Amino acid sequence: MSKTDEIDDTSAPLIEHLTELRTRLIHSVVAFLIGMVLCFTVATPIFNFLTSPLCEVLAERGQDCDLIFISPQEGFFVAIKVSLLGGFILAFPYIGMQMWRFVAPGLYRSEKNAFLPFLLASPFMFLLGASFAFYVVTPLAYDFFLGFQQFGAEGEAVADGATAPLSVVFQGSAQEYLNLTIKFIVAFGLCFQLPVLLTLMGKAGLVSAEGLGAVRKYAVVGILILAAIVTPPDVITQIILFVVVYGLYEISIFLVGRVEQKREAQLRAEGYYDDEEEADDPMMAEFDEERK
Repeated sequence: MSKTDEIDDTSAPLIEHLTELRTRLIHSVVAFLIGMVLCFTVATPIFNFLTSPLCEVLAERGQDCDLIFISPQEGFFVAIKVSLLGGFILAFPYIGMQMWRFVAPGLYRSEKNAFLPFLLASPFMFLLGASFAFYVVTPLAYDFFLGFQQFGAEGEAVADGATAPLSVVFQGSAQEYLNLTIKFIVAFGLCFQLPVLLTLMGKAGLVSAEGLGAVRKYAVVGILILAAIVTPPDVITQIILFVVVYGLYEISIFLVGRVEQKREAQLRAEGYYDDEEEADDPMMAEFDEERK
């Protein structure tokens, strides 16, 4: 084994590892609390930003963007939820760095070089999914929901025995709106982790491009079930989530295939992959024919 592929010389006893883990966790919690406090001081502007998709849909319908509190403590809990979400987003880079500094000494240098890109890609893909949910999916969902409003004719005379037109308009709870919006953001953010997760599993040899392609029909069913559970009973939103996640699944198959090609090329270069032996082996020849 070459010197460049050796584990770092940090063979500390178990107690020292546990002590270091405790220190890393304390630093992460402190960073999260600091981020939460900072977001709590500007919770109102953050909440106003999160309500922009709803306000745009209401403005198109000529309605005012007014959310209400249905309980005295609801405003406080809304500020807490906004602070929790914002604090985690602010502290995530520092938390990730702390976890990396704890795990990295136990990895080979080649493993570090392989794992680090995925560590950087994960938050990027989460932000990409969250942005897609906030700017694309959320406005479509609220436009669908608000389409069920009914507007009665104001000032219209009612004949004897007739019923006045019913007026059913949106007066939303701030907490319910925030819960649904955060659900969209988190759900799409996690779904966008699919290429990162499957590619990492492919690099570890746990999945293969051929295997992922073989279970494609089961993946379609699973994605449909996921879309029905994660999104509300809105067909448009469910179709969007299905198309996006299935597209990410196909991208994952392509990325895993690229990882396998690079691994095979490396094995050939190191002499571990013998084409002549493989050609003489009838089992391998039959396997190649099936792959073709």
